[in-house]
Amino acid sequence: MTGESPPRSAASSGQAGESRSPLDRVGEFVSRTRKLLGGSTVPLQQYDPDRHGPLTGFDGLDGFREVERYWLNVPFAFVSINHDPAADEYRYHVVEPSLDGLEQELLDRLSEDIRDPLLYREDVADDPERALMEELRNQLKDYSVEVGTETFYRLFYYLYRGFHGYGRIDPLMHDPYVEDISCDGVGLPLFVYHERFTDIETNLQFEREELESFVIQLAQRSGQHISVRDPVVSTTLPDGSRIELALGEEVTPRGSAFTIRKYADEPFTPIDLLEYGTFDLEMLAYLWLAIEHNKSLIFAGGTAAGKTTSMNAVSMFIPPRSKVLTIEDTRELSLYHDNWLSSVTRERMEEEDITMYDLLRSALRHRPEYIIVGEVRGEEAITLFQAMNTGHTTFSTMHADSVQTVINRLENEPINVPRPMVQSLDILCVQVLARSGGERVRRVKSLAEIEGIDQRTGELDYANAFSWDATADEFSGTNSDLMAEIRDERGWSQSELLRELRHRQQFLRYLRERNVTDYRQFTAMVNKYYADKEAVMETIERSPVDATAVTDGPEPEV
Repeated sequence: MTGESPPRSAASSGQAGESRSPLDRVGEFVSRTRKLLGGSTVPLQQYDPDRHGPLTGFDGLDGFREVERYWLNVPFAFVSINHDPAADEYRYHVVEPSLDGLEQELLDRLSEDIRDPLLYREDVADDPERALMEELRNQLKDYSVEVGTETFYRLFYYLYRGFHGYGRIDPLMHDPYVEDISCDGVGLPLFVYHERFTDIETNLQFEREELESFVIQLAQRSGQHISVRDPVVSTTLPDGSRIELALGEEVTPRGSAFTIRKYADEPFTPIDLLEYGTFDLEMLAYLWLAIEHNKSLIFAGGTAAGKTTSMNAVSMFIPPRSKVLTIEDTRELSLYHDNWLSSVTRERMEEEDITMYDLLRSALRHRPEYIIVGEVRGEEAITLFQAMNTGHTTFSTMHADSVQTVINRLENEPINVPRPMVQSLDILCVQVLARSGGERVRRVKSLAEIEGIDQRTGELDYANAFSWDATADEFSGTNSDLMAEIRDERGWSQSELLRELRHRQQFLRYLRERNVTDYRQFTAMVNKYYADKEAVMETIERSPVDATAVTDGPEPEV
């Protein structure tokens, strides 16, 4: 199969929901190219895989069974995911346009000759695709070289990948199912963390000089400097992806290395968390009511447990017009909120560092109602808990695998939050990356309420409002003192509180049935609920969706 034909699993692997097929987009790309290159001697015809040579080709891996393939960058690159039954492992095979010897020599020469003309063009930033195509056309004219349609596209792909993309890893950066990209050293295969296949080996690798050059380029692209004297850099790429770099063999004996945690352009919503089973409806309704009533939360868990993802998602429950301030080391949070001030630390600059502690102290002068801190790990935690004690609602994350571990970390070095201040925290959400039904899943292990200091023992008391049963992969709830506290604050009766929780479950189910996973649309719907709850619930109850289905089970316990 060639890259021009729609991959067999395109409908289920990143292309679902788009009205145009990959082949339609090939035609659109060619049509746009023909307009840009009007007057060129390069023969650009409507691309037809039956008449022109293939841009890509792949006949499969010996000893492997292909389980899926899908486009990464139409019409140039796709991935073929294969399974080795003997070793019971998967392989991530990137397929890109193949170049013959003459095309490779032409590409090497173009890569050098086209660089300077591009640097002096003023329109590169506005339309890099147009600029590169025009310069490619000019260089081919200067060489007096006539190339076919397919050769032009191959050359353009590799030039664009090198100048404006991410070079060898560019296809991986285009894969919406890849969360992490890891290079462990020279001559070693790159690994990716795939949403469905978890850790999987790829067919990509770097040689020494290429890898060192690539690591330096990544640092420069992020506005940072890396050298033998300063060989480790932690920074953020322009697209928001987090990246850890190591140069040479000083700290990584197998050669330069990097790890990229890709930034999601479209953040997860609570509906996404429902679909993935991280939370259930009752837990989200509980958190929504708690957030509306200014209860402070910490999301804890191990690496890749989904702490920040969950915190960002439930932050969409913040009432509209409330002033929100976010503080992060690297940009990960994304809200659709009118009154949102985002701030990021500045490190490894010639000027004085601006730390999370500095930003948090400054944040309090902005009089925010909600303060969201990417992660607490040091002296900033004291200021965060001082903010809690003075009436600010705060959300943050921590690395810990249980409620007791969170408490121990907060009370001891290097954080050292006094126990009377820790009790100002309202909810601890502990998440895990676990296996269930043969798959790796993210689940909330417990939602715990901090109840205060036990007068007899002096220890901090807490109670699980919700817990996850790993065997049955189910959540269970118990009586909630926090919900009773909100009931009393609002002057509600018990039945009024239960009705409010049911309404929020019905609302979330309504959005889930309609697949409202766009964070802008989700936030707009939540804002409508705040503005006119009765009208929204009336619409839901009139809808064909069974809005009462969420109450088929036992009522929430409070």
